[in-house]
Amino acid sequence: MIKVTRLNGMEYYLNPHQIESLEVRPDTTFQMLSGKIIVVKETVTEVIDRIVEYRRRIGGFKNEE
Repeated sequence: MIKVTRLNGMEYYLNPHQIESLEVRPDTTFQMLSGKIIVVKETVTEVIDRIVEYRRRIGGFKNEE
């Protein structure tokens, strides 16, 4: 799970395995596999860095090599 912040300041954790796409509109906007749209304060770069760190912690890259 990665920590993100909604525009109202509420922090919560998001399952990165459920992300279908990530856009800049100009806010960072997630399209989830469920069809739900989530807008967060973090930049796309921050979100991608958190996903990479999360996958590194769980050993996600070992299965892709």
